Amino acid sequence: MSDPLVLPATDPVALEEAAAALEQGDIVGIPTETVYGIGVRPAPDPLRALITAKHRDEGKGIALLVDGLDQVTELVTLPDAAHRLADRFWPGALTLVLPLRPGVVLPTALTGGRPTLGIRLPDHSVPRTLARRLGPLAVTSANRSGEPEARTAAELVASVGDALALVLDDGPVRGGVASTVVALDVDGRPTVLRPGALDPGLLTATLG
Repeated sequence: MSDPLVLPATDPVALEEAAAALEQGDIVGIPTETVYGIGVRPAPDPLRALITAKHRDEGKGIALLVDGLDQVTELVTLPDAAHRLADRFWPGALTLVLPLRPGVVLPTALTGGRPTLGIRLPDHSVPRTLARRLGPLAVTSANRSGEPEARTAAELVASVGDALALVLDDGPVRGGVASTVVALDVDGRPTVLRPGALDPGLLTATLG
């Protein structure tokens, strides 16, 4: 593929074009408050294309960006600790890895083959608008595995642009540090899988 179309994220027409590209199975570059991401609808073919673009191990899994917990209540178990963390840190730089509900089967590319699913409600209007319109989006950092994350649209295009249909450019990201990833079991016991943008002390205080 050639370089993607780059459009200003503040343009409503650009959001319409991004939604249309996602609906037809394309990969789209998306700004968040932490780092730029590349996203697809969470269906098997787009997920395979996303993993290929990232040169990513399918066993790592991919988180869903949502516009509210209501979008995933039928997919995952939500212990009290999940609600406490979401109330304190969402929208924001926290990814929760939660147990799948019994009987829920999702593509291995999303779960990494584990009975869990990563979810984040970002503090950025673009992914939230797209997620509210299309449903949760599978989004991963906009870089090839092992390379630095993209903090501008230009860095995104330089890294993985040849795999994308369109990029929404919102200028340099506000944060620049990837989200903190916390796994909760069905009883709400936490495990920090990846330190990130959040203060560990605030996490501990919120969880009690």
